[in-house]
Amino acid sequence: MFTPRTPRIVAARRLQRRKDRDQSGRFLAEGPQAVREALAAGAVIELFGTPAALDRYADLAAQAPELSPVTDDALAALAETVHPQGLVAVCEQPDVPIGEALAKNPRLVAVVAEIRDPGNAGTVLRTADAAGAGAVVFAGDAVDPYNGKCVRSSAGSLFHVDVVRSPLSVVDLLQDSGLQVLATSGTGEDDVDSLLDGGQLALPTAWLFGSEAHGLPASVLSAADRRVRVPIYGGAESLNLAAAAAVCLYASARAQR
Repeated sequence: MFTPRTPRIVAARRLQRRKDRDQSGRFLAEGPQAVREALAAGAVIELFGTPAALDRYADLAAQAPELSPVTDDALAALAETVHPQGLVAVCEQPDVPIGEALAKNPRLVAVVAEIRDPGNAGTVLRTADAAGAGAVVFAGDAVDPYNGKCVRSSAGSLFHVDVVRSPLSVVDLLQDSGLQVLATSGTGEDDVDSLLDGGQLALPTAWLFGSEAHGLPASVLSAADRRVRVPIYGGAESLNLAAAAAVCLYASARAQR
């Protein structure tokens, strides 16, 4: 049984660092939900589990291409949560090039531009998946989609949609592929409700979301087809990024259906 000092555990633990994830093209997926989706996607290289977890999730253990029982201490060293659920998988990063993703003609795309918060980014990814988006683009100096907190926040959706990493100058590519590009902005000249009522959201659409602190860069805002705000009807100053993304993506999902 592997311990925290076993070389394979030491090597896997390095994947908690972005530099090692980038160099290896691998990352860690923690917990039964993430592991189940990773197995279904064929992304798992090795599954680590405590004896209790491997017994409890025997169906997942049976699907693993390589299974490695570990001590509780070894699992704790691999996990990043306070109360780990006993399973951690080493996975291949399922990156898709932007050209390949757009060649599939997705009708709905979410772009997170220079968003640094992994929890927000993972939640947007999960919401985009739920709304039927075909791709989520991490543009510019955005958080690593394979950051542990981002992976956990995506709740398995990381394996359902095309995950793309691209330069910030992605708007032209989106427009050339036939998508209208809508940039979210608190001061946008259009609002989500009016576009929904007017039928514009029925068109194939890419939504651009920026960081809560700084919003979208000026170059991205100006390149978009429209700048769109989520209307605030009460006294709130603004919406959380993930909540605003949910409003926009589901408005498009409703209009497209």
